[in-house]
Amino acid sequence: MKKRVFIIHGWGGTPKEAWFPWLEKELEKRNFYVEIPKMPDTENPKINSWTNYIKKVVGKADKNTFFVGHSIGCQAIMRYLEKLPEKTKVGGVVFVAGWFNLMGLEPEEKPIAKPWLETPINFRKIKQHTKKFIAIFSGNDYYVPLSDEKLFKKRLNAKTIIKNNQGHFDESENIRKLKVALDSVLKIAK
Repeated sequence: MKKRVFIIHGWGGTPKEAWFPWLEKELEKRNFYVEIPKMPDTENPKINSWTNYIKKVVGKADKNTFFVGHSIGCQAIMRYLEKLPEKTKVGGVVFVAGWFNLMGLEPEEKPIAKPWLETPINFRKIKQHTKKFIAIFSGNDYYVPLSDEKLFKKRLNAKTIIKNNQGHFDESENIRKLKVALDSVLKIAK
């Protein structure tokens, strides 16, 4: 069975931004099926609409199903995994600029972020579905405090990687390739 990778973009994002198209091509060269869904209402992301959309796009998840999330996409993946049937196992997850806390938000962004920040996540349930988590951070991310790196380790037993000067790994940094994300997917998909 072919391994599938679903890349979930962030808040205000698109499937064609930054390093997503490059990662898609690189994984396809290695015989992965890759999908980067355009998430609903990306300027005003809501937990239920995003997790339900992931469920619809993925269909039946299994050990050959992998996820790469960027920013709020990481939150959406965690919340999707939390809702999976107990016995369902997925291959693993790579989080890029994932967060539990945020900084640098504009006043109009705070009400959108509030449910994502305040709705509890059941990490025990998430860990029932896979033990393979890699979380990638930047030392100068303007939204994600570096202290969240320790939370990914503690809450998910994630292997963490800190890169220098990558900002939020987004369009504003003009990052067109993200080798650490590719290497991470290949590592968890072995």
